[in-house]
Amino acid sequence: MDLNTPRIALIGAPTDVGAGERGASMGPEALRVAGLVEALRGQGAEVIDTGNLAGPPNPMQPPVNGFRHLPEVAAWNRAVHDAVHGALQAGQLPMLLGGDHCLAIGSISAVARHVQARGQKLRVLWFDAHADFNTAALTPSGNIHGMPVASLFGDGPPELVGIGGFTPERPALRAPELRQIGIRSVDAGEKRLVHEAGIEVFDMRFIDEHGMRAAMERALAGVDADTHLHVSLDVDFLDPSIAPGVATTVPGGPTYREAQLCMEMVADTGRLASLDIVEINPAYDTHNNTAELAVDLVESLFGKSTLMRRRGAA
Repeated sequence: MDLNTPRIALIGAPTDVGAGERGASMGPEALRVAGLVEALRGQGAEVIDTGNLAGPPNPMQPPVNGFRHLPEVAAWNRAVHDAVHGALQAGQLPMLLGGDHCLAIGSISAVARHVQARGQKLRVLWFDAHADFNTAALTPSGNIHGMPVASLFGDGPPELVGIGGFTPERPALRAPELRQIGIRSVDAGEKRLVHEAGIEVFDMRFIDEHGMRAAMERALAGVDADTHLHVSLDVDFLDPSIAPGVATTVPGGPTYREAQLCMEMVADTGRLASLDIVEINPAYDTHNNTAELAVDLVESLFGKSTLMRRRGAA
């Protein structure tokens, strides 16, 4: 794949089965309405909109054995896995349009499978207000959009851990491959699991003290020509004052310019090879502003910057 002029496959996953509130299922269409395809083409990319995946409806039922909607979540993630893996096999850059963040189980397991088969290194940047390392034993809600990282690390139900052929002993993702950025809401038990897993987290305290540039420099350290770089962008990463269209707002997030800097620094590596955009909930938004901001960030991921700059320029 020529990462300078990517062939991008848009994959819509219109579901909110992993979330506690309805509405994220409208996220893919909100992104399209906000001009995502036109924006990407404006950055010189070839764009193939594959439409939306099909999956079971949200049954809106309480948790069963600690997991809410597990059969439906598993079905959606299998569909996502197959679509993302197929796009990668075709030499395309898959861009998952969510939907809630549980869908990252399917997308990242597909990426991990592809990367391992090619003998590459994997780096996942997880932009989120939440660590998403909950388990059924920790969360009373059972909402699986709070569990994708744990499941990718092998701590989850077999229906999710096993997607892509992975196992608890050979999980899709390991701590050296993951960096979390913008975290500011972590449950007490979840904190313990994150520390035990050894995940490198650049939370808002770190960003306040050292700045976003330092956080991103460390998060991207070691990314080279042999690295597949995956970005998983939960829009609640952003401060709700600029991105109100999410169901799980947490005050104190990155500003517009901090978020743009993140995306521009990812673009500077030239290694972005797959992407999730999740948790946009138009039911909480105003005039589709949050989706429009997400499209703006995606433009920066693919090379738009304030000034004409050489890639990697200081």
